[in-house]
Amino acid sequence: MRRLSLLLLLLIAGCGSSLGPGVAGQSCSAIGAPRGIGVDIARQASGRVAQSATIEACWDGRCRTYAVRLVPATTAGDPTCAGDICSARVRETGGRHGFAAIPDLPRQPVRVTLVVAGATGPDLVRRTVVVTPTPAYPNGPDCGAGGPVASLAVDATGAVGFRT
Repeated sequence: MRRLSLLLLLLIAGCGSSLGPGVAGQSCSAIGAPRGIGVDIARQASGRVAQSATIEACWDGRCRTYAVRLVPATTAGDPTCAGDICSARVRETGGRHGFAAIPDLPRQPVRVTLVVAGATGPDLVRRTVVVTPTPAYPNGPDCGAGGPVASLAVDATGAVGFRT
């Protein structure tokens, strides 16, 4: 009975909520981090691409293809403050961004073929790379990891690189 009580206590302690303090009293929210692969298209190349791309992801002998909808990329503009309250408007960067949600994306090397269709003709990008998805930390490293993610960046010339 004593062993069962100790085991139950350890299980309860290990099932703490994601809401609450992290290391050194840092507050941790329940925000999630979906597993998947992001695609960023540079501003200089965005006018030459269609509004979609595909990602073929292969691991453990299986390949799956995912559609990626490319939308205008944004960033926060200059902040404005009124007393203790600050805000910033979102502005478009001129680039494009998309994300392929891959619920079972592993934390191991994945062969990825990125195809970005051209706006008026042949594909702008057709490139195969190997990426190793890493955990995302939406609340910072002291609050625990979310799903593994990887990110690909297409530069002005159509070359594909990795973004961390």
